[in-house]
Order: sequence, then C-alpha cells, then structure tokens
Amino acid sequence: MTLRSRIIGIGSYLPSHISTNDDMAKIVDTSDEWIVERTGIKVRHFADEQMSSSVMATYAAQEALKAAGISGNDLDLIVLGTVTPDKTFPATAVYVQSALGMKHGCAFDVVAACSGFLYALKTADNMIRLGQVKTALVVGVETLSKITDFKDRNTCVLFGDGAGCVVLQAQEVQGTTADRGIIDTLIYSDGSYAPELCSTGGPSTNHDVGYITMNGREVFRHAAVNMAQVSAEILQKNGVDLSEVDWLVPHQANIRILEATAKRLGIPMEKVISTVDLHANTSAASIPLALAQGIKEGKIKEGQLLLLPGMGAGFTWGASLIRL
Repeated sequence: MTLRSRIIGIGSYLPSHISTNDDMAKIVDTSDEWIVERTGIKVRHFADEQMSSSVMATYAAQEALKAAGISGNDLDLIVLGTVTPDKTFPATAVYVQSALGMKHGCAFDVVAACSGFLYALKTADNMIRLGQVKTALVVGVETLSKITDFKDRNTCVLFGDGAGCVVLQAQEVQGTTADRGIIDTLIYSDGSYAPELCSTGGPSTNHDVGYITMNGREVFRHAAVNMAQVSAEILQKNGVDLSEVDWLVPHQANIRILEATAKRLGIPMEKVISTVDLHANTSAASIPLALAQGIKEGKIKEGQLLLLPGMGAGFTWGASLIRL
C-alpha cells in the first residue's frame, strides 16, 4: 500500500463583472471577429477594485470545502499559485487561511505564472506522499486585470480574473494507475526565456507592480511543443497509453494553442476541455477553472483519467496525470 493524494472537492469562482469583445473594442483597436478567430476568447471576468486575489480564492475554497464535506480547520496545508498577490508580503495564502478559519498547519504561495496550479499541486502532493500532511487545499488565483495594460491591444484582450482550487486528502492505495488520485506530476522551467513573458515591474527593480508584456509569437511557438512533450513524457513514465486518457484539461491560454497541443499529441478536440471562451487566460486559475467547468457540465466524471498540461512565464511548464 502507498499514500496517494485524492481530490475530494473542487471549487471555482469568477467575478460577476463580464467584459465582452465588443466592450474591449471600445478601448483598443480590435473587434469580436478578430479576437475570436485568433484566440477563441469571447468574454473575460474582471474583479472590481475592492476584490483581491485572496477574496476570490476564499470563495472558490469555500465551494471546494463544501463539496469535500470538511471545514477550513480540517486543512493542514494551503499552497496557492499566483502572480497577482494581495501584497508583496505576506503570502496571499495566509489571508485565505485566516478567512477559512484554519488555525494550524501552514500556508504559502508559489510563483510559476500559468503553471502555478501545477507547481502548487506537485508541492502539496509531495507533502502528502511523505506523510507530512493529510489534507491540503491547492489554489490557482489571478487578478490579471490589475496588471494588464489596457492600451496594449496585443495583450489586454487575452487575460481575465478568477480562482479555482481542489481539496486533496491522503488515501492508501495499491499504487497503480487504476487507483484514484494524483498519479504523477512533472514540472520544468527554463529561465533563459524569462524576458519573453513577464511583468515590467518589481519591488527590487523599479518599486512598481508593472504590466504584462509578452512576445506572443515566441510564447505560442513554445507552448504547444512543451505542453505536448511533457504530456507524452508523463504518459510514458507511468505506462499509460494515450487512448486511456478520458480528458485533456490544459491551461486555457488560446484556442489555437489548445488545438496545436491536441494535434501534436494525437488526441481529438472532442476529448479536450476548452473553457477559454468563457473566461480568457486566467493564468494559474485556468486549469482548475476548466476542471470545475468540465465537472459542472457533466463531461468529467469520477474514475476518469485526466491529463492536465500547462505552460507559463519563466518559461515554466508541466503536466499532471490524475484519476478522478
């Protein structure tokens, strides 16, 4: 027998304010047709000035805890992925910890941009496998609207705000791919590509938060390749054939990236969960948001095998193989 992290609750949250492509066309030189054709995005959700990342994360966490049938104080660990923290310090996770009434254990952030949820998942899963914690909350949350330059037509239409999370709990299993839970997660980075997608600000550089800046062509070129390669690697490592995967649940950056990744893998789009049209690119929140949406729509079901690849600034990338 071996310990495995099983998902026992999933939660999501999107701010109520919706910005359509037509709304964006009033701000910059663009159109609904142009955005949909090139990105697949139809709407994005924006948090208001009073709504921080921790607030959205707490809403998503409360939904996940309810689904899991536990309280916040039953958690031993919170790992939160974000590039838009409430403050430079302390970690956004501790605000969520306080809001949930969690009085023990630990809470901290990881920064891996669009791969943030996968990095957080890997971290929490490792701690569970080592027996250090029993129950963990893994969160991906972003308020990207706060660092978006709405004068830059190349980036401002791409991003949105939201939060998604899962509750993990240690369970003893045989240790095969037929057992439910997180089978494996692989994560990578290559800092030589950091300038291609980054913020223009930082406390130790110019004392400013800055805005998102991106070399779209370079990011697209690497995204599909890296996501497909790491997906193939994790399947091979765990002796799983692509035909056994029920759903591909990738980072929701751009419909063209999703299509290119699926094509490279050899998986039909009918088996890809695509929600980029509903919330745009929400960075660390996009994979759990897609996972939650797939379940709410009745597509993803218990016992199915899921492959979750992602890539983000850093460059960072990775994939998780999960039996729900």
